[in-house]
Amino acid sequence: MLNGIQKGYIGGMQRKLPGDFGLTSRMFLTMFLLAIVYLIFMGVLYALHVPLGLVIPVAILLLGLQYYYSDKLILLSIGAREVSEQEAPQVHQIVARLAQMTGIPKPKVAIIDTPVPNAMATGRDPNHALVAVTSGIMSQLNEPELEAVIAHELSHVIHRDMRVMAMASFFATIASFIVQSGLWGGFYGGGYGRRDSRDSGNAFILIFLVSAAVWAISFVLIRTLSRYREYAADRGSAIITQQPSNLASALIKISGTIQRIPDRDLRQVEAANSLMLASVAHEGSISEIEPSCATEASRLARLKEMEAELSR
Repeated sequence: MLNGIQKGYIGGMQRKLPGDFGLTSRMFLTMFLLAIVYLIFMGVLYALHVPLGLVIPVAILLLGLQYYYSDKLILLSIGAREVSEQEAPQVHQIVARLAQMTGIPKPKVAIIDTPVPNAMATGRDPNHALVAVTSGIMSQLNEPELEAVIAHELSHVIHRDMRVMAMASFFATIASFIVQSGLWGGFYGGGYGRRDSRDSGNAFILIFLVSAAVWAISFVLIRTLSRYREYAADRGSAIITQQPSNLASALIKISGTIQRIPDRDLRQVEAANSLMLASVAHEGSISEIEPSCATEASRLARLKEMEAELSR
């Protein structure tokens, strides 16, 4: 770990992130497994005589929408608002400084008007990136802590995490679409298939179960990848700022505050939970499946190790 942090400092104020083989290999493995699952899913549809001539164009359209517009839809759903330098000078200054240090174009800046202390980054590559912070996190963190949080988000941008997550989420989106769209009523009740009612019912049940399995497998793989993404971005923040303790302090403050935030406020930003710095799961949310407390403890332990390495 020490070697990675030392290599991240390249003279003066330039601190460029080294390649992260662990993150890259996990991204590749996740996409590979998801592709296998999706091919099996398409094979089942073909075996059941589902007209793929209709399904495949819809899948391609959804892939395009997922790739180019999923981040914009998420920002819209949580009420993120792009702001000028005059509206949020502190955040803009931090983003500009860190972008210059890491050698990437300055991302756009957005504010989410909510007391929930959190932050996120979107964009398929550094040229189309945006960093969003909540009004809650701006009021609670001091400048070094906020800088560490933004460095964490820029690490996601540098690693192109958003593009991979959008592509990975596509498989789950397709599985969900096929079940929820009601197409099966047409496939098996409107003359597309040549089955009696019993066969049609059995086919529908099988397709539903396979689609549910695809969604569940996709969910687990994406969540597992998302967790490692956070570890990698924490490490990136440590490399950029050289102060892992600032991010640890920020995470402790954020976690303590989120536990006291009303569920109605958490629901406002829940749509972006997989992209957020800290989990915003509330009671009854599917995100509760994730052991967020254990993850936070693990992140803090890793940051403590980085701090010890840097202090030697």
